[in-house]
Amino acid sequence: MDLVGAGGSLVTLPLDGILTFPPLTTNRRGHDKNPSTRIDTTKRPPLLLDTTTNHEVTIELKNDLSIRGTLKSVDQFLNIKLDDIMVLEEAKYPHLTAVRNVFIRGSVVRYVHLPAGAVDTALLEDATRREASNAATAKGR
Repeated sequence: MDLVGAGGSLVTLPLDGILTFPPLTTNRRGHDKNPSTRIDTTKRPPLLLDTTTNHEVTIELKNDLSIRGTLKSVDQFLNIKLDDIMVLEEAKYPHLTAVRNVFIRGSVVRYVHLPAGAVDTALLEDATRREASNAATAKGR
């Protein structure tokens, strides 16, 4: 199933397996490189991640570290709190085997892998349609 988001970005939702999406591309100061995809950060957390709290997710960081755990919270800056974590490459990162809970700063996140069954696709489709219609009416003004 394909959805078109604001700015014409395409989101593909698989029927099974893992749903993966990258965060916005930002420069070193955290500013979006593409002004047409800027998000108002005063709004609530990203809808897709908001619906998957208390589900197991895998976070891939920009330093190639992958962490799997239970998503407890996410904010508008993509800061993520995970409980009951497991590092996927324990041999490479043995110092993290004793860590059980982490807070990950959004600017270091490369990908968030979500279980497809945890995503409420109907809610996501409605939000995408609303966003597209709001963008169209704002453009027409």
